[in-house]
Amino acid sequence: MFVRKKNLAALAAVMALCLALCFGLSAVSAAKASPAFRPVVVLDAGHGGIDPGVIGTDTGAKESDINLGIVKILEELFADAGFRVVLTRTNGGGLYGLPVGGHKKRDMQARRARIEAARPDVVLSIHQNTFPADRSRRGGQAFYRTGEEGAAALASAIQRELNGLWGGDYAALVGDYYMLNCTQYTSVIVECGFLSNREEEALLLTKEYRRAVASAVFRGTLAYFS
Repeated sequence: MFVRKKNLAALAAVMALCLALCFGLSAVSAAKASPAFRPVVVLDAGHGGIDPGVIGTDTGAKESDINLGIVKILEELFADAGFRVVLTRTNGGGLYGLPVGGHKKRDMQARRARIEAARPDVVLSIHQNTFPADRSRRGGQAFYRTGEEGAAALASAIQRELNGLWGGDYAALVGDYYMLNCTQYTSVIVECGFLSNREEEALLLTKEYRRAVASAVFRGTLAYFS
């Protein structure tokens, strides 16, 4: 992991934020207490457009829609806390242009370009999971790139918060995925739950549970910085 001046400034900003929150200030007041530098987070809502991702077992809900719903809540949480927030996609469409051959590659390349343009301190790519072979499988799972200490720490902090939502004991896992490998920036994929699990699918369709998941990811990210 490269230690840059920007990283140190981000650490100072978030430490000030965490201290302010500990003393009972609101998120907005806490942001005002932090230094002028604002740490940058990129929020990536996986899939979109003609690529729905995995599909819910009972309702046919599209992963892409759930991802965007959680990202929108995260955008609010991070912005209120003083972060500069960049979204790779802001609506239900994909980033591939015309829906013709090679759309997936174009979509992923566009996400990489937006991340690189933002020069973020962290990247959070939001997804949903599926495991039809065992429909009892549930719970959020965080992934990071092998050999990247910063990403491992971030994923572990988020994983602890996700486990707290349902009493799980998962550990953050190494993953070999494009969104983890496409840039040098500290990146984590968060699989928020299993759409192959009927109970979890139903929960993920509610605003309340999406906010609970987003809040867990947000708290884990703050813990990583502090």
